[in-house]
This record gives sequence, C-alpha cells and structure tokens, in this order.
Amino acid sequence: MRLFLETLGCPKNFNDSEGAAGIWEKAGMTVTDNLDEADVIMVNTCGFINDAKRESIDKIFDMIRFAGEKEGEKPLLVVSGCLSQRYAAELAEEMPEVDLFIGVNEYEKLPQLVWEAAGKRQTKVVTGTCPAAFEEFSARKFEKGAYSSTLRIAEGCNNRCAYCVIPQIRGGYRSRPIEAVADEAAKMASAGISEIILIAQDVTEYGRDIYGRLMLPELLRRLCAIEGIRWIRLMYCYEDKITDELIEVMAEEKKICRYIDIPLQHVSDDVLKGMRRRSTSKSIKNTIRRLREAVPDIHIRTTFITGFPGETEEDFDKLADFVEETCFERLGVFAYSREEGTEAGDREDQIDEEIKTERADCIMRMQVDISRRINEDKVGRIMDVLVEGRDEDGAYIGRTEFDAPEIDGSVIFTSENNDIRPGDFVKVEIRDAFDYDLTGVEV
Repeated sequence: MRLFLETLGCPKNFNDSEGAAGIWEKAGMTVTDNLDEADVIMVNTCGFINDAKRESIDKIFDMIRFAGEKEGEKPLLVVSGCLSQRYAAELAEEMPEVDLFIGVNEYEKLPQLVWEAAGKRQTKVVTGTCPAAFEEFSARKFEKGAYSSTLRIAEGCNNRCAYCVIPQIRGGYRSRPIEAVADEAAKMASAGISEIILIAQDVTEYGRDIYGRLMLPELLRRLCAIEGIRWIRLMYCYEDKITDELIEVMAEEKKICRYIDIPLQHVSDDVLKGMRRRSTSKSIKNTIRRLREAVPDIHIRTTFITGFPGETEEDFDKLADFVEETCFERLGVFAYSREEGTEAGDREDQIDEEIKTERADCIMRMQVDISRRINEDKVGRIMDVLVEGRDEDGAYIGRTEFDAPEIDGSVIFTSENNDIRPGDFVKVEIRDAFDYDLTGVEV
C-alpha cells in the first residue's frame, strides 16, 4: 500500500509525519509524493488556533473530494494530529467519508489500524490517552537529500497558559533521555543533515522531569560534540528558564546559531498574569539584555498575542512601545484566538475581533520598518549562507544562521559557480536589503 502524507501546522507535526512515514515503510509499505497513485491519504492536522483548524478542515474536505472523484478503487482517508486528537468524535460525525481518525499518540499503530480500516470501510476513531513517559518512534523517514531537520527533545507541556489547549492535546511534559536525543542527532549527521532544529513545546524545560533539573545546557554541549553537525537552532524557549548557564553555552559553542526563539506573548504585567505566564516585564527586559550582552549579534525571534481578554489600550500601548524600543530582529503577531475549554476562553471580557486584528496589524507595520533597518545594517557584510535551491530566474536561495526555515527571511544571491547544491554552505557578500530578505553575491 502506498501512503501519501499531507502535513499542516508546526514543525512538531512535520516531525510526527516523518515518524509515521518511517513506521509505514518499516512495515514493508511505501510512501509516495504522488497523490494520484496513493492507496492511503493521511492528513496530519493542526488544532491550535481557529485559523489552523479551518485550514485543516478545508484540507480534509479537499481530500474527500479528490477521493470521491477518483476512478476505480477509492483511497483510504486517514486524519491524524492535534485536530483529530481534540475533535475526533465531532469530525467523524461530520465527515463519514473519512475511514480513520487517529490521535497524536497512535502513529506506531498506523499500519495495523489502516489494514483493519481497509477491511471494514467504515469510520473508526482511535485516540488514546497520552503516555506517562516519552515514547520513541521505532523509525523515522527523512526527506531525500535533507540537510536540515527537526530533533524533538520532549513532548507535552506543563505550563498551562490560560489561552492554550496543547496540554489537553499532547499531555504533560515528557523529556527524552539525553542518550536517545544524542543517538538520533548522530544518525541525522550521518545521513547528511547539517542543521538540527531542537523542538518541544518548551525546549528550556528539558530534563527537569527525568533528571530533576534543567538539562538543556548539558544536552547542547553533547550535541555540539557530534561530528557533521554545523548549526544547532533553538526554538520554543520560555523566557523564565533562560538561565545564565544556557546563555554561557550559547556564547561558547560556535555550532549553536546566534538565534533564539522566545514566544513572549506580551509585556504588560497585567496581561501576562491573565495569561498565566511566569514572565514579567522586568524579567523579559533583563533576559533580552543578558542575551545581547553575552552573544553579540544574536537574533531574537518572538511572537506576541494582541487582544487577549481584558487587554486595555494602556496594555497595548505598553506592548507597542516595547516593540519599538527593543527592536526584535524577528517578530510575529497573532490576534487572540478564543479556544473552548481554556481559562481565557471562559472569560467575559473578550475583545472585539476588529480591535484584536487592528492591534496585530499595528505591531506588524512597526516590525516591517524595524526589520528593514536591521537588514540594511547587513549590507556590505560577508555571511555564511546555507543553500536551499534556485529561483525561476536562476538565482540561488539560502538562509543565514539568523533565519529559521519556513519562518524567517532568505538570502537571494548570484554566483558564477553552477555546481552549488542544496545543503552547501557558501559565503555571500550582502549587496541589498529589503523588508525581510537580503540579496548578494557569492565571494
């Protein structure tokens, strides 16, 4: 049987899909990139915020239509991921055309569940409870020619932010043992992957549950010792756990990208308290200062939420002033998404949708100018660039250590060398700057 995978949402979902693909092939079947030849179509969904849920539902209906219009035997339809974990019963009632709904913890059983569904051709729901400890995939399939990939170091979350449903979907925090993480990283390096992106719901919480203390610094030192790894990127770091020890490791280890993703969400103490965040305005500003002093040229990525219940004009002004003063190198904004079953979703002081969106747009307009100024300061510099491909005009496209894949900007550059391949590292002199992207010439 041939499996076609459609993945939506965050890098953690893509990591799940690579596990599912590996498990599928381990069972003796094949994974295909050709939708027309698929015997099984699986949509790995996101259920985090309303926009993501709508995108997932639209994609499921697209696949239902495709299967319904296909001549001959219809492919089996499987829906997995966060949306399926959270709403499987409701989805099954609305989408009887789907053969199988599975949750986020059922990928190891995927081949068996599909064979059972193939024999019955009636909707089945399998969404088990989250395990108490981290469960390893028995296999993982990397994209052919992959040079950059994610490395999951933990699953679940204990933070219980007032707006978030992730703990309900993925359970409590469960770290992987250091040995297991390091073994997978070594296999990735052997497979030619030179950029490793550490992911978890909260990367900085790593290790506390199994070692009794925060172990991210020690894990990073272990990973930096692995031959073949050139870049290690930190995503999803919580400000209150960015310790002096972690900053010291980032400053000393040259393989760690001068880049850190810290989803701050807000800066007003009243809003942060309502969000059940452990950070304060003072601690946030202190952590940013410590990072910038210890790691020169570090690029800090963050995200903010506008229109959280009870956010006043004064709260928003504090956020806008903070963004203007701090000049984040990378920044995204979400208008608050009201989620059922959350503390924030039950609050009565909800903000009007138009106001939420206006505030988000205001912050992003500010960030465009900030981003352009930061990029203009790079003109004339020679930077290491990881090549990702070529555009339709033949120019090369790549990223610096300051840019995460699929999230941040690109470097578009020309070269007299036609032998450059995706995954190569080259030096590029930056010649021009735009809002988010840079252009240059290989030197």
